[in-house]
Amino acid sequence: MKVLITGKGGQLAWELEQLAPSVFDVTCVGRSELDIANEQDVSNYIDRHQPDLVINAAAYTAVDQAERDCELAFKINETGVKNLAQACKKVNARILHVSTDFVFDGQSPLPYQTDSKVNPVNVYGASKLAGEVQLQTILPSNSVVVRTAWVYSVHGNNFVKSMLRLMQEKSQLGIISDQIGTPTWAKGLARWLWTIADNAEVIGTYHWTDAGVASWYDFSIAIQELGVEKGLLKKNIPISPIFTAAYPTPAKRPNFSVLDKESAEAVSDLKTVHWRKQLSDMMDSLL
Repeated sequence: MKVLITGKGGQLAWELEQLAPSVFDVTCVGRSELDIANEQDVSNYIDRHQPDLVINAAAYTAVDQAERDCELAFKINETGVKNLAQACKKVNARILHVSTDFVFDGQSPLPYQTDSKVNPVNVYGASKLAGEVQLQTILPSNSVVVRTAWVYSVHGNNFVKSMLRLMQEKSQLGIISDQIGTPTWAKGLARWLWTIADNAEVIGTYHWTDAGVASWYDFSIAIQELGVEKGLLKKNIPISPIFTAAYPTPAKRPNFSVLDKESAEAVSDLKTVHWRKQLSDMMDSLL
């Protein structure tokens, strides 16, 4: 099976490459090789390479900047997905597309189901939702949308690596405590995607994050505790919980974005692992 991964250089695409089973013929491309926002480029590339499966890990993910750069966010997150879907439909290729918890407004008291009402509260979430709609409209019987959240990896820039750096540089930190979700090691998401890669019966929308619940404050406390324990940090510094209102950002964030993963576990042979265990394993890779 020929598999094309978009988003080369990003956290998820990197993990997908590392975990790619040898039975797949995998090509990973970045924007310089394939601009998904360019309809003709996508059509020509897919027609020329004839992949059986496309895993779309390419996205505009600068949440705050998207508020000022709305056109580009939609160009990549909506039009890019539309272009891939149309090209894949012509060659009968399947798409696994990665979306986000930000399609929800964060007002639910319970973990979001895959069919829960969507209502994004920022441009990034709206652009990702628009991409979902394009895919489900053009390629409904040959595609998967997987929503994830709070992704980090040993590769690239992310919250874990930023916290480790700041904990070395700063004497104290204040971290948001009233936004609740679940951290996700990109390696775990990549592993789930590979388990369904050759299962054409898996279609529709799924959720995948690690198990458990945390605030950004909880997440940062765990990073520091594990960092000191593993020798990545020399000492503890004071970390204070702060409210979102005290740290305004251009883009509004959902206050609660825990996702229900039951259906994703049911179609694979994988069970979600608690986020703290995943965090510990990832940080071992930094040693």
